[in-house]
Amino acid sequence: MITLLIGENSFEIERALTDIAANFDGSVEKISGSELQLAQLPDILMGVSLFATARVIIIRNLSENKVLWSVFGDWLSKISDDIHLVLVESKPDKRTTTYKALKDLAIIKEFQSWTDRDYIKAEKWAVTEAKKFGYELSDKLAQVLVRRVGVDQWQLFHALEKLALVDVVSADVIKDVIEPNLVENVFELLETALKGDIKELKKMLRVLEQSEDVFRLSALLSAQVFQLAAVISVSFAGQRTDNVAKDFGIHPYVVQKLESIARRLGKSGVTKVVKIFAEADDDMKLSKADPWLLIERALIKTASL
Repeated sequence: MITLLIGENSFEIERALTDIAANFDGSVEKISGSELQLAQLPDILMGVSLFATARVIIIRNLSENKVLWSVFGDWLSKISDDIHLVLVESKPDKRTTTYKALKDLAIIKEFQSWTDRDYIKAEKWAVTEAKKFGYELSDKLAQVLVRRVGVDQWQLFHALEKLALVDVVSADVIKDVIEPNLVENVFELLETALKGDIKELKKMLRVLEQSEDVFRLSALLSAQVFQLAAVISVSFAGQRTDNVAKDFGIHPYVVQKLESIARRLGKSGVTKVVKIFAEADDDMKLSKADPWLLIERALIKTASL
């Protein structure tokens, strides 16, 4: 039996591997495909263990081993019936002969990483996963949690694990116990600027400077400003803003807050904010000044509107 697990969602892949191991009465053999030698294949794929007739062999990242991957398809038909071979690949080249051979012979399961468009899926998953930890998480609290953590399953899992240790889960408890992700921090940063609170703005920036990548933060700020522009354009077109959530994969909670900001700024105000960050982006690309300084300057200009 051959199973091919594909994708960049490492959480779901690890869970799938755990399930495979749990259904096997024996020790699972784990091999790094990038270090595998051609001479080892007969023992791995055709050999019989002295201690067990059945074997489960997990080989990771074999496609990184270009030489071996190019001929591996020829070995698939030689695999012993007593062996369950599990291949784990993040992005295998589907044009190769080995992948085409696997497509005919293997059970293929794909695990894609969640994106911002998957917030509803993440919320439902959090509700279900909380029950496995022994507590109830309402739909509303799941929204608060996903907004706080994001859609990364590893981070959500660890957040749910932390919440299992408290007596009662509430929105305040989530905010006290769970660290916000960078997207949440960026939204609060922009919101603080739009409130005109320059003192708090500088304080937040000093904290973020200690741990965050300036270019990633800049990209997220630009994305938030783009979302703000999308909300204002839809509002002025007389359309429902919930379409923005669907079309751009923005959490409804964020759309609601952006809508409030957009109404306060008006179309001209939002246009000014967009212009400020467009200029900051151009200056950053041209390395006109320290990136953190450019971000701070853009946010202070925003706060001064």
